[in-house]
Amino acid sequence: MILDTSFVVDLMDRQPDAVNKFWAIQGQENLFVTTPTIFELWSGIARSSRPEQEKRKVLEVLDSQLILELDEKSAEEGGKIDGLLVREGLRIDPEDCMIAGIAKHHQEKVLTRNVKHFGRIKGLLVESY
Repeated sequence: MILDTSFVVDLMDRQPDAVNKFWAIQGQENLFVTTPTIFELWSGIARSSRPEQEKRKVLEVLDSQLILELDEKSAEEGGKIDGLLVREGLRIDPEDCMIAGIAKHHQEKVLTRNVKHFGRIKGLLVESY
């Protein structure tokens, strides 16, 4: 299961729904974070008024996670997703398309609070919390 950026941020902020979901799924299946999520987290650190505090939170969460990269096949899948959604007038963030491309390539479900965006992607398995 891929942990979307929204889930990782909620987990870092110790949101009860995210924390409870994390403990419920931990150990039941492999949990992954993608390189686009890492990009989004570091972008947030750079924009933060408390970058050192945010950096510690990010590193604490990422320390124990497996990473799935945006490789060539995942990028191809993500690009197709982005192009189709744009053509249909259903544009979402490019990073979300990249995460979805990684998920589809690896046949993984995406755990997210952002069901509105990820739910637009045909064939993507999405779970919320």
